[in-house]
Amino acid sequence: MDRKTSPAQVPDWIPAYGHTLRHTGVHFDAVRMMGLLGEQVAYEIMQFTDFRAGPIVRSRVGERNMYFLLPPKSAAAYAWPAGAHLMGRDGRCDAFVGVPALDGHTWPLDWRSRPTRKDPYVDPGLLHGLTVGVLKGV
Repeated sequence: MDRKTSPAQVPDWIPAYGHTLRHTGVHFDAVRMMGLLGEQVAYEIMQFTDFRAGPIVRSRVGERNMYFLLPPKSAAAYAWPAGAHLMGRDGRCDAFVGVPALDGHTWPLDWRSRPTRKDPYVDPGLLHGLTVGVLKGV
């Protein structure tokens, strides 16, 4: 997406360049999954949605976390299984997620799936169902 020609398509919580921290529960909730689990769930949701899953941020360092960005105040409605960590703003959790720009140098973060006008967030019910399915080996 080109900020100059389509500024309405870029959510205001995405930085113009580099990356920045955003407080969960304000612009989005997040579910964090580490390593292979995060990769597998991201793969499954991308396949299921024909590569229109909504925003998924990938970290390329450390535990190589995957952050699935959900609508604000939506993640707490689900009992997330072990391996999927809720990062909302509901009194039990207060956290920040790194958000990369859409283009340019954003290391160590990048987009596994970008937000779009039609899919501004990952669907929480779909993510929950796929996560449970991956963990059960279905």
